[in-house]
Amino acid sequence: MNNQRSFYKFLVAGVLALLLIGIAGFYWVFAQRSVGLIHPRLLQPNAAAFVSKQSPVMVSLLVNPDQLESLEQTEKISFLKNNLFAKTSIDYQQDIQPWLGNEVTLAVTSLDIDRDPESGLQPGYLMALATKDIEKSRGFIEYLFSQKALTGADLVVQRYQGVKIVFAQQKSQSQAANMTNLASAVVNNFVLFANDIQVIREAINNLQAPELDLKSFPLYQNAIEELPKKAIAVAFLNLPILAQWQGLNLTEFIYHAQISSLVLLPQGILAETTFLAKSGITHPSRLLSQPVTALQYIPDTAELVVTGTNLKNLPKSDLGKLWQQGVATFYGSQTDIKSKLPEFLTQSNQLWGLNFSHDIFGWVTGEYAIATLPSSPHQKPNWVFVTEKSSLFSDGISNLDAIALAHGFNVSYFFLNQQKVSAWTQINPINNANKIPINVDTEVIGTHISIDNYEIFASDLQTLDQILRKDTMVKNLHFQREIATITKPNQGFIYIDWPKGRDVLEGQLPLLKYLEVLDKPLFDDLRSLILSSYSSTTGLLKGGVFFQFK
Repeated sequence: MNNQRSFYKFLVAGVLALLLIGIAGFYWVFAQRSVGLIHPRLLQPNAAAFVSKQSPVMVSLLVNPDQLESLEQTEKISFLKNNLFAKTSIDYQQDIQPWLGNEVTLAVTSLDIDRDPESGLQPGYLMALATKDIEKSRGFIEYLFSQKALTGADLVVQRYQGVKIVFAQQKSQSQAANMTNLASAVVNNFVLFANDIQVIREAINNLQAPELDLKSFPLYQNAIEELPKKAIAVAFLNLPILAQWQGLNLTEFIYHAQISSLVLLPQGILAETTFLAKSGITHPSRLLSQPVTALQYIPDTAELVVTGTNLKNLPKSDLGKLWQQGVATFYGSQTDIKSKLPEFLTQSNQLWGLNFSHDIFGWVTGEYAIATLPSSPHQKPNWVFVTEKSSLFSDGISNLDAIALAHGFNVSYFFLNQQKVSAWTQINPINNANKIPINVDTEVIGTHISIDNYEIFASDLQTLDQILRKDTMVKNLHFQREIATITKPNQGFIYIDWPKGRDVLEGQLPLLKYLEVLDKPLFDDLRSLILSSYSSTTGLLKGGVFFQFK
């Protein structure tokens, strides 16, 4: 199994390479003020013809890596050289660059190569490199496998369906930790590499029997139609099989496939994703032609902003179903959903015993905006929640007051800047040196005020005062320019001020810390991220993440 893990690390390095190479490519275009962006020649991965429709994941770079490397003037973007062939004597510039074409595809082709339960799962991995010079490609393979032979591998040459396959295999188990099985062949205009000869055979079968390959998979066909024309990288995921590969036994799949792409734009990078279902979603979220008015009550110091409409519909909506499936996929159980909510929501749940879907979401049917604000590690989270009033509003507030009283809090009223404020408070005794109560302190647990047709909730009076002084996001020019880039109409968005909110995001997605290690200067120059879903038609949900740089 060590050789399988080794090749898996090889594949992971390649996947991260393809993702980061696109992001870093734009970074250098923008930093150098270059006027020419990369225009891919391919509309979709041609190597999909080698990949089985049972493949859990396929990732492709649709431009020649040299097009991206030419933007940088340094050795910064050299993933293929430094990561993929780091443990070999291969020189990328001399051995690969002369023949490498406009596509690099990596795929997990099957969950178990030998289909033997006793040997455990041994996934098949395939890398397909487009070639523009077949003879030089063959020369490279001969050189590569001669190097394998020098390290003690057994070489096997086979003919299969008229194709010559070369296979290097370790001679003994004692060599397994330091050597990796490797099979290769040149098929049409692609150089194929795999971790087992059977993977190459199956790739050839898929090519010669098109009904077996990924291109014949209906969900893949539908996904390809959603790809933007200028995508430089694309990833396709078969979600049920991917979950099976990860050992997850999910009881329900709303979305069965996902296709993601990277597009370089003058303003930043768009990472667009489409989720596909086998049937329509019965409760799609409402599409908005412009940002919600509730944003005018979000302080300009916000690090995270979430906007949209109709929280009552959210659990049953397309977005809600995607959230449930996503949490279950990444964290193994839908019961972990509550632990992945923002900190101020989980703390409120613990303090008040709130049932969010009933006590809050149940009466928010109009616009809403939620934000977190910077706070020190020893402070309670600062937050703002703005909602448009509805016919259910009065009963919702009365219910919150009743819950507060039941948990020993007080409901108080006072004026701030001539505006009536309602507050939930807690009275705490102040003790002297002998621990004898001599006074009391009133702690504000939460506040809310009514302005026009909106109710504004805040964690403390300072935040509420900032809102009343109208120091809000709508006056932030950077914010206005950045949200203007997202596609309209949309179902709302999530905005993250990266310098302020990176700690929050890294706490939810630890993988980001690893990506930052790979390309720290890139993330240091990241200004913000905007996530938005902007198309919800029968059977699919489309959205994107827009990266804005300084």
